[in-house]
Amino acid sequence: MKTVAISLLGTMLDRGSNEDRWSRWRPNMGLVQQEDLVIDRLELLFQPNFQKLADQITQDVQTASPHTKVVQRHVDFKKPWDFEEVYASLHDYARETTFAPDKESYLVHITTGTHVAQICMFLLTESRYIPGQLIQTIPPKGRTSKSACGSYDIIDLDLSKYDRIASRFRQNTQDDIAFLKSGIKTRNKAFNQLIGEIEHVCLKSPEPILLIGPTGAGKSQLAKRIEALKRARGLVSGRFVQVNCATLRGDAALSTLFGHRKGAFTGALSERQGLLREADQGLVFLDEIGELGLDEQAMLLRAIEEKQFLPMGADREVKSDFQLICGTNRDLSQSVAKGTFREDLLERINLWTFHFPGLRDRLEDIEPNLDYEMDRFAESHNRLVRFSKEAKLAYLKFAQSSEALWTGNFRDLNSSITRMATLAPGGRITRQTVKEEIIRLRRKWCQIGQSTAKGDLVQSILGEQKTRELDPFDLVQLEEVLKVCLGARSASEAGRHLFAVSRTKRKSTNDSDRLRKYLARFGLKWPIEMRSAG
Repeated sequence: MKTVAISLLGTMLDRGSNEDRWSRWRPNMGLVQQEDLVIDRLELLFQPNFQKLADQITQDVQTASPHTKVVQRHVDFKKPWDFEEVYASLHDYARETTFAPDKESYLVHITTGTHVAQICMFLLTESRYIPGQLIQTIPPKGRTSKSACGSYDIIDLDLSKYDRIASRFRQNTQDDIAFLKSGIKTRNKAFNQLIGEIEHVCLKSPEPILLIGPTGAGKSQLAKRIEALKRARGLVSGRFVQVNCATLRGDAALSTLFGHRKGAFTGALSERQGLLREADQGLVFLDEIGELGLDEQAMLLRAIEEKQFLPMGADREVKSDFQLICGTNRDLSQSVAKGTFREDLLERINLWTFHFPGLRDRLEDIEPNLDYEMDRFAESHNRLVRFSKEAKLAYLKFAQSSEALWTGNFRDLNSSITRMATLAPGGRITRQTVKEEIIRLRRKWCQIGQSTAKGDLVQSILGEQKTRELDPFDLVQLEEVLKVCLGARSASEAGRHLFAVSRTKRKSTNDSDRLRKYLARFGLKWPIEMRSAG
């Protein structure tokens, strides 16, 4: 394989026409005079007005290294310190050159040229426009050196080969992931992988992020952590704005998000800037975006795509360059089908979509989150509370069982810990404290299950006529199955909960298949879709 060097002419360092030039270090001459480096071809890049110097170097190279072929290439930039002009010219050279990396190896010389030109050569090599390695020639040490060729270093841009650099990058990534998880040493493999992907995306892309998951799964907390990480890396500098779209209705929604002019509507006694404008150069978290009205959705789409929008009552658009995170517990594709959510908006915010698991899908993470909530309580109440060993084991046994529904996800867990820590006698949570808390949790989840009148849920899905045709036994059983299905992210998740006992007695389990067959008896398919009675 032949070795090709690509080098800029050194308009100052390569100069010399007298005989003493041979005793002086010249970068391009030093490149071809190395005893252990054979350069088969030297691509000499230079501006046309330095043709005379290029001819001199070409002649000297052929004298010192007859086997080296010199190919002169013009690069047309008049201002060697103008980054845009220099990069464009060198980029044109790279695009017009036919490289054959299977037959030739390429060395990109970064010793000559202005600092701007050296940076451009580095960027073109790092981005693989020039498929080679960097080489730097070094002048001899001291004036007494007998050799004017000096030495050289080859720089490999494959950072994975540099153990210390690679380990530093890995540590930075691990630190970022730990930050996004609030320092909680979570054990769920799928969740840890999810956070790793989010860390990579939020630092690499300014595009919208969509977090989908049940209420209380931690979407709001993660959005705050993403913003803090972006701010620490200098990716945002403006305000962080958090909005629960479920609280926005009518003119108030448009005014809150996009602002209004004085007199825009009844009660608009003064001008309002609007949260999106306040978040210029910052980040906006729109929680429960599925609750946003269609008018607001249309304006939001324009604000995302064009970074400008029209406040209520205004005749001139305003600009705001914000980054966006959206959260929802709904299947927005179903909302699109029902006409309650714009398809074009979903396509725009659906580039980076992450599905958040509920607490029931992360039972192995209950213990580390339990410790985290205990530390949070101590910090906020300035009082240290601890479990007895027996009490903690009893609580975890219940918390990780199929009996624990965790309908409120981490909000349920936080409330549970707060109650036990507050009631703990002498700052120690005992078996009795845990026993009483389990009773409270059972009562709460039972009340939630009974909050819907018997048969109402079945009727909202099957319709009134089909519901009347069911036996009371089937009605009660189907009602409970549907409650679990509507609170689950997948058929497998719902099946694991519904068949928690019988599945342990089977050699092989296919919970989702069992559930689908049960639903098929009533003409239902996964996923369950709500519809009007009738």
